Amino acid sequence: MMNLQQLVRKNIWNLKAYSSARDEFKGEASVYLDANENPLNGPYNRYPDPLQWKLKEKVSEIKHVDIQKIFFGNGSDEPIDIVIRIFCEPTVDNIVAIDPTYGMYKVCADINNVKYRSVLLKDNFILDADAVLKATDDKSKIIFLCSPNNPSGNLLNKEEVLKIVQGFSGIVVLDEAYIDFAPEASWVSELDKYPNLIILQTFSKAWGIAAVRLGMAFASPEIISLFNKVKYPYNINILTQNFVQSELDKIQLKEEWVKTLLAQRVYLVQELLKISFIEKIYPSDANFILVKVPDANDTYNKLVNQGIIIRNRNTVSLCNGCLRVTIGTKEENNKLIGALKSI
Repeated sequence: MMNLQQLVRKNIWNLKAYSSARDEFKGEASVYLDANENPLNGPYNRYPDPLQWKLKEKVSEIKHVDIQKIFFGNGSDEPIDIVIRIFCEPTVDNIVAIDPTYGMYKVCADINNVKYRSVLLKDNFILDADAVLKATDDKSKIIFLCSPNNPSGNLLNKEEVLKIVQGFSGIVVLDEAYIDFAPEASWVSELDKYPNLIILQTFSKAWGIAAVRLGMAFASPEIISLFNKVKYPYNINILTQNFVQSELDKIQLKEEWVKTLLAQRVYLVQELLKISFIEKIYPSDANFILVKVPDANDTYNKLVNQGIIIRNRNTVSLCNGCLRVTIGTKEENNKLIGALKSI
């Protein structure tokens, strides 16, 4: 069984969090004289709700998750950084993650001076739970898993993920940034079964508002309370809170966008496979595909010269000769297809 207090850094467990003026009062009032704000430039003169309760209520309804299990961050990168700061003692503890995967896990580990251990996926980017668990020791505090994975695009096998969640006494962070494009449901409904599980999601992909920078973490209320202790007091500004709240009314439109992108993913794969030098396209459960070509650097540069930007993943583990291509509009996809045919 997980002992949360033993996992958390002692100074974080004992931390007395900063209490802002808005933390000490909930509800509405007619006169606000508590936060040293300028009273003359409403409504943006007031500090935002530090815990974003109205927005959480709406997300709670959509995601079918208790409001006390929700944390909002400045993109998903903020909760990635915070979870490391909560659980990992610099120079002492370590993190384990799959390879290849999203690069910010290692960047945040390096920033926090925490050792990062990577475990190579098997051929075709298959997760080996036993290998991941074998890489852990008594100083391993967090395992990062990204599913669908980036840059490979595939969902990790659910039984292998479960083996890790059940077999690891520390924290498992499951990054579901691309889950809206996948055929399987989110793990959010499993939170009550696994108190060591933290799930990350985002508004940047399926919701189409990457510029707004709002990420979500879902976990037990005890873990969320630790996130709230460590985060900056007003980490989500009022413009973001209000804008995302209005965007959440467009859930039907968001579902239509997902269907459109999934159809375009099928179309793009079919058309790319007709091009003679395309060696392989890996199966994808995300809004991008990983494409293998004879010379990734040359193909990438030729596309850049035609004003088409994709991601060169040639130097990433298991991705030799691979380019990562985001699914665009039909017009954008056709421009890409035409450009590749002209190479």
